[in-house]
Amino acid sequence: MLRRTYDWMMDKATHDHALAWLAAISFIESSFFPIPPDVMLIPMVLAAPARGLRIALICTLASVIGGFLGYGIGALAMDTVGQAILNAFHLADKFEAMRPLVDQYGVWVILVKGMTPIPYKLITITAGAFHFDLVKFTLASIVARGMRFFLVTLLLMRFGTPIRAFVETRLKLVTTAFVVLLIGGVLALKLL
Repeated sequence: MLRRTYDWMMDKATHDHALAWLAAISFIESSFFPIPPDVMLIPMVLAAPARGLRIALICTLASVIGGFLGYGIGALAMDTVGQAILNAFHLADKFEAMRPLVDQYGVWVILVKGMTPIPYKLITITAGAFHFDLVKFTLASIVARGMRFFLVTLLLMRFGTPIRAFVETRLKLVTTAFVVLLIGGVLALKLL
């Protein structure tokens, strides 16, 4: 089933209404859809690099707006819909492990985890279930999702098709390295 969904998304990346499809996929991935929008983002940017920043912006905004749906599920329907989603994606254990992290690190957890390829739905539903401050959630989501999608887009715009395989197979490594460098830079600035 996942392979058919993946193939369907790849087909939509070349559709006349690809931007609308990308927005829809980015929106629903933030709360319940299993495949990240990168599957569409990557071929769309490669096909039209001059429009890459616009594509990344649409992906980011739709993902953040979709995050409100995930937040709402966590805040208003955690025991029913939220738990069903987490169970379907085998994220229930990770949900419980997130509570102390959200309590202790708050915005930093959303920033760091929102930039990585871990399921964003886990973050949005968790933030809602733990009634995390909505303004902080929104700002952290904008930064995290923006950095994630714009990083991929900028790599594709700069290096083109040769970087595609690297990004697709090592997206977690790329975003994790970027997060480590970002946090290291912030810490270095504080220490200087």
